[in-house]
This record gives sequence, C-alpha cells and structure tokens, in this order.
Amino acid sequence: MRLSLGKTVVFLSTILSLALLTGCSLGTAEMEKTDIDVLSEKSSKSWEQAETTPLGKYPELVTYTLGQMKGANNSNLPDGQNYEDNAYTRYLKKTLNIQNKNVFMESEERYDEALNILVKDRNLPDIFLVSDRETLEELVENDLIEDLTEVYKSCASDKIKEMYESYGEELLASGTFDGKLYALPETAIDDGPQLLWLRRDWMEQLGLKEPKTLEEAFSVIRAFQENRMGAEDGEDPVGLVCDPGLVGTVSTSYSVDSVFEKFGAYPQQWIENADGEIVYGSLTEETKEALGYLRELYRQGILDSDFALRAQNNIRDLVVNGKCGAFFGLWWTPNNPLMDEYRKNKEADWEPYYLTADVKRTVEVYSTFRDNKYVVVRKGYEHPEIAMKILSVLFDHSRYEAEDADEMNTYFALNVDPTARPLMINVDYNEATYIVTKHIREVLYSPGDEKTREDLSAIEASYFDACKEYLEAEVPSVEAWAAYKSRISAVGLLVDANYRAPEKKYLGDGDGEIPQILRLLEKNAFIQIIMGRMPVSSFDSFVEDWYRKGGDSLTERVREGLVRRMYRGTPEEGGIAPGVDAVGDAF
Repeated sequence: MRLSLGKTVVFLSTILSLALLTGCSLGTAEMEKTDIDVLSEKSSKSWEQAETTPLGKYPELVTYTLGQMKGANNSNLPDGQNYEDNAYTRYLKKTLNIQNKNVFMESEERYDEALNILVKDRNLPDIFLVSDRETLEELVENDLIEDLTEVYKSCASDKIKEMYESYGEELLASGTFDGKLYALPETAIDDGPQLLWLRRDWMEQLGLKEPKTLEEAFSVIRAFQENRMGAEDGEDPVGLVCDPGLVGTVSTSYSVDSVFEKFGAYPQQWIENADGEIVYGSLTEETKEALGYLRELYRQGILDSDFALRAQNNIRDLVVNGKCGAFFGLWWTPNNPLMDEYRKNKEADWEPYYLTADVKRTVEVYSTFRDNKYVVVRKGYEHPEIAMKILSVLFDHSRYEAEDADEMNTYFALNVDPTARPLMINVDYNEATYIVTKHIREVLYSPGDEKTREDLSAIEASYFDACKEYLEAEVPSVEAWAAYKSRISAVGLLVDANYRAPEKKYLGDGDGEIPQILRLLEKNAFIQIIMGRMPVSSFDSFVEDWYRKGGDSLTERVREGLVRRMYRGTPEEGGIAPGVDAVGDAF
C-alpha cells in the first residue's frame, strides 16, 4: 500500500507531535521503533480501508476538484446553500470526509462546449461529467482519464452493482474500452410513455366527460378552442401545444410521440421492420400515415396553429400563464412546468391521461448511448475511487441504510434539481419509478396499517410525507401538490395499467447519429406536410431525397455496426461488461 506525499506529511507530523508530547528522543528525542511501526500500520490500514471499500472514511479530509453541470435558479437549493455547501456535500463530508472544490461550472446547454476547451488545454478537474460521446472517446484515446475497473469492483456497493445489472450488460459496456471501464454511466431510468395532460377544471366548466381515447381527448381540446378557454379579447385560443421537433427525448415535453405510436410509427429512431431490416423510423409508411392524421388535427385547429414557430421556453410560458389546456408530457410534468402555474393559480387542475395503453409495439426499436452522461476521473488523480464512493453513498447508503440523511432526502420533496449533487447523474434500478410509487401507495392506502412509513426507503418516505400532506392539508404546499400529481396520479396510471418498459436493444458503432443536413430535411418536410403546404404524397419524395443525400450510406453503416456488435462475444467470468474492439469503436 503506497503512502502519497500528502499522507506521508500527515503521518510524519503525527509522529513528530507524539515525540514532542512523550519526551522520547532519537539522540535528544528518540521515539521507540515499535511505536512508529504501530502508527505506520494503523495509518496505512485506515487509508487502505478508505480507498478500497464503498463506505470507508478517509482519516484526513480529502478535497477534490470538480467539474459540475449547474442548474437554473441555483438548482432550486434552499436559500443560503450552494454547490459546495449543501445537504449532499455536508453528508459526503460527514460520511467519507471528502469535500468538492468546483473549478469548472457550466449550464447544461453550454457544458459540452466549455469542457472541450479544457480537454484541448489538458486542464482537467479531478472528477467531471462527460455528456458528449465524441469527447469521451477523445479522453480515452489520449489517455486523459483513469481506468476505473478496479474501483468499480472494490468501491461500488452491492446495491449499486445490482442497479447497473438491472439494465443488462450493455450499460456498463458503454463506458468500457478495450475491456477497461473508463466512465461510470448514468442509468437511464425508464420514464414510461407520454401522458396527455388536460385542464380538468376547464372540462368541468364545460360539462365535458373525461376522455378514454385519443379521439375523445382531441374532441375535448376542440371544445376548449370553441369556447376560447384561456384566451383574452383579441387573442386566438391555443390548441394542443407542440414542439416543432414533434418527437421528444427522455427529458422533453410538448412532443406528439403518442400520436405516432398510435400508428405504429417511431420517427427519429432506428427500428427493425417486419422484414428484419434496420431502417430509420422516420421513413416508414406508418410515419406517413401519422403525419396525415396530424395534418387533419392542424386543419381543425386542434393542434396549435403556431406550433412551427414555438420554442421550448415559449411553450412553457403558455402553460404557466394559463393560455393552454393540453399538452403531452412525461410523469414528472407536475414538477416542471406545472408547479409554476399551480403557484400562480391554485384553481388550475391538471390531470394526466394514459390513452395509448392498448398500443402494442410491433417493431424492435433501438436505443443509443450517444446522449448518455458519464462520470470520469482525471488521469493521475490520487483518489479515483472517490467517484464510485460518492455514488455508493448517495444512491445506496443514504436511501436504504442510513438514519442520518433526513436533510438530504427532503430535497426530493422540495424539488431540488439533481444538478445540486456533486455528480450530476442518477443511478437506480431500471423500474425504480414504478417501484417507488407502488410502495408509497401501499403505505398511503394500507388497510389496518399493514404497511407503515418505516417500511419505506428514504426517498420513498420523503415522497410519502409530501403526498400525505397533499391529502390532509387544507392548503397543501406547491411541492406536496407536485409530488402527489406526479407520483400518485401520473405514475399510478402506469402502475394500474401494468405498464412494462420495452426491452432495450442497442445500436453499434457510431450510434446512428443523424447528420444535421438530414435532420433539417426531415423537420422541414414534416412541418410542411402537417401545415398543408405540401401534400401527404410529398412524403415519398422526402424519403428518396433523404437516402440520396447521405441516408443510404448511413443506413448501411448502422447495419454493419450492429452486426459487428452482435458478434463480439460475451463477458468473461468475473468481468464487468463486454468491451469494444478498439478505442473509438464504441457502443
């Protein structure tokens, strides 16, 4: 076990102090050799335990430099707290004796660009986040980050390992190069399908029934339009708000994925068609049919007439200011943006509807790791294990075992953004969202107190308290409202429908990233068809154009990359994940 320069200084200082206190001397103040040996052995064991176990506490404070992705509004942290002094950092200091010093901070929108400058300058913090695949590959190729293989084996808790394993082999493999783990990936917890969020208070005002199908829901939106709900004099009423990109990502609302899925269409994704061929989902006959349906919604005024001109912030303003009564969003929509509207108007009663429960996926849809977030450690940093220890404390110990993490766990109910954590990734089981809600409901509605709050994990208890406040308080807090609407109302719909996330399959080399020229071609063609500026039949010309302008060769590369990945073999006994053939040849 090596002692670093810092540890050696601490050790020698301790010896010197003891020598002065005891009056022992070497010559004039010698210390007994046996005492020195005992101290040396004790110090070495303390450091070794800290460096090789998930929860081992460092005998002296270890400060690490950090590159952090910051959030808006100081990540919603309570007043007086910041990224170096909050419940997370205080708990990590208490548990592990570590402290972050943030030398690089940037918003999510600008993070990748700013990080690339540091990479080029070879001026990296000890621990930092990477959310750009090309940057990760560059870091590995230039030997700028540490091999974390042994760190994972020794300092990942058993639960953390179980969490990663719940996604199959390929999640860890995405951070593995030449059989070595260089990056700790975020676990992409399934957020479920899109839900349609409607202003139920408007429905009650108009005497409308709750919809059971998408068609019935669109009739509700038409009634909102006809009755000018949310519109003032001189304003046009807003229909179903929709992002001009039409298809969302794991973190966006306001798309119309559910409409496409109704037709068995999966645009902007690589799929395996009925003939077993890998094709780009935006080019199928099912997508063409869905565009025709959206065109009719637009003609009837159900789809927002200005959708092509909207930006995310502009759409959010429509929602928060009570100008619209319908949009598609994921289960956490009450946290963002609906909390802000509820803060202004307690009468705004938004309700989620799961109207595509009977839609069955008939094709294989492939995912990628291109936009995944990873935690990496600077090459040469003395304590690479710290990154893994932080994950073990924040996502295992504090949630499932600790009895002293109340301050930190209240952050969930307070809607503190995950960017407040020193490491801005999430690690949890694949179906964690649904498991949490099941457990909360069991306690919330348990007959005869068969289940109690003590049966819940820390995160579950935090949400339970907020939901209980919502049900019992005369005027519940905004946070309690959001917790109940998201965890019980929204996720509850998916639990009751026995929703199961589709098994993920992953692309091979290059992850099938669509070049900008093809993305713009697609966006323009789709908007023109929906707005009636081009006939639905022009879709066929768009497909031909897409293949001619580079799509043909791209499709071939994706197919070849997938085949190569399939024949790379299986992990060796005791290995953490299958590797890749060479640096840059990544999943």
